[in-house]
Amino acid sequence: MKRRFLIGYSFLFIAGCTATKNTSNNSSSQVSNLPKYLKLAVTDVSGINELQRDFGEFSTVLEDILKIRIELFPVENPTAAAPALLSGNLDIAFSGPSEYLILHSRAKAIPIIGVKRKDYHTIFVVRANSNIQTLAQLKGKTIAMRKIGSTSGHIAPTGLLIDAGLNPKTDYKTVMLDNKGGKALKAGEVDAWTISSDRYKNVLESEGLSEKDFKIIFKGPELPSDVFVASNQLANNVIETLRSQMLKNQERLIQSMVKAQANRKYVDSQMVIANDADYKTIREVYQKIGQDSFIK
Repeated sequence: MKRRFLIGYSFLFIAGCTATKNTSNNSSSQVSNLPKYLKLAVTDVSGINELQRDFGEFSTVLEDILKIRIELFPVENPTAAAPALLSGNLDIAFSGPSEYLILHSRAKAIPIIGVKRKDYHTIFVVRANSNIQTLAQLKGKTIAMRKIGSTSGHIAPTGLLIDAGLNPKTDYKTVMLDNKGGKALKAGEVDAWTISSDRYKNVLESEGLSEKDFKIIFKGPELPSDVFVASNQLANNVIETLRSQMLKNQERLIQSMVKAQANRKYVDSQMVIANDADYKTIREVYQKIGQDSFIK
């Protein structure tokens, strides 16, 4: 991993600061005090077709619950949601813990509801016949991670490697392979692969891989919830209504979410009230890698 990768987030943010303000009007909908419509983005889904595929059903259910229109709002990259929230062009964003810190820092986004994933941990995987048994033994090795900024596939595992005594600048090589890390590991192109525990089996299945070819050498602590955040331009009573209605109807919302294959990681998830303090552990990792100023 190289420091410039994380710093690159800053340039993505600046490039995205071109959104124009679009203010919603009030409505006399069945859920009181809500605007006529709300715009919803998902930080790790780019393109309207992908957004409709993965969250179209969810937005339809949310519309029915709130009795207002939900407009899907595609973003080019995780940080592009920040200027859109800041300008008022976007109302709600769904993000991972790492992206949440950026949205909170850059756009003063307000956490609404967390989606607590079942068995959400970072794991490190090696080949079944590998002699590697500990994280410390990854010194001098090549590690496949998911993508830059991913909570379970980049930020958290980097923190765990630092805790194991490894310097991310000098002690190992990182390659970002998204869901192809397992194939690269089996082929001997990398020495280890890190992924979230709740995605592991699904990725193996989708990539045509078998568990018998791998072994898990480390499982990190539970990670914070993914989170729905609101623009700080939304009125407090609107945010409270969103929070209460989503909690009240969480079973319907989660069931609509997991109908998409990409969202199978949310099977058996639970919606909980989200607080900024819940993300302390991820902030601490940013501090460990020298990037804490980026999320202040």
